[in-house]
Amino acid sequence: MSKINKPVNTKIKNAKSTWRSKKIIICLVICILGSILLCSCTTTKGPDMSKNIYEFTVKDIDNNDVSLDKYRGKVLLIVNTASKCGFTPQYQGLQELYDKYKSQGFEVLAFPCNQFANQEPEDSKTIKNFCTLNYGVTFPIFKKIKVNGANAHPLFKYLKNTQSGFITSSIKWNFTKFLINKSGVPVARFAPITSPKKLSEKIEKLLKE
Repeated sequence: MSKINKPVNTKIKNAKSTWRSKKIIICLVICILGSILLCSCTTTKGPDMSKNIYEFTVKDIDNNDVSLDKYRGKVLLIVNTASKCGFTPQYQGLQELYDKYKSQGFEVLAFPCNQFANQEPEDSKTIKNFCTLNYGVTFPIFKKIKVNGANAHPLFKYLKNTQSGFITSSIKWNFTKFLINKSGVPVARFAPITSPKKLSEKIEKLLKE
């Protein structure tokens, strides 16, 4: 009897295994489609006639108006940041880049954002003190903004329109990075997982242009 049942049992096990695999694939497809739909709903990507970032004015961490035209002719790295994120230690890497290339005409511009799991809930003074005390940040930090949705800051709407991300143009998480050339035009976008030190080669290339 055992010899007769063995092939049957094997077929049943194979069938169950195949069905489990199909269920996993179906779940993955549903998750991916859900992510696309969610990003589409929260992202407003419309026509933007801006030619470069110098046309935008932002608020610094002390609530003063700052025209980005002051950075004309420099290579910039614009980053949306957060103080309670797994990527927060990247502040150190960003500061190292700033220290290394500042004298050559490089700037890091940090824009705190609380749109991702409420990982930047603090006020401007607390954010500023946190960055200074924990990472010795000396590059410019700006007032907290939104980077996705209808109320996203115009600067980030422009950045997303010029440098689209994976699947959609929406910012996926804290520490998404945009590299800007000396003409004020975004030339590259990097995912949060990309560490600042990996950008050195691209920064040096833009500084030589």
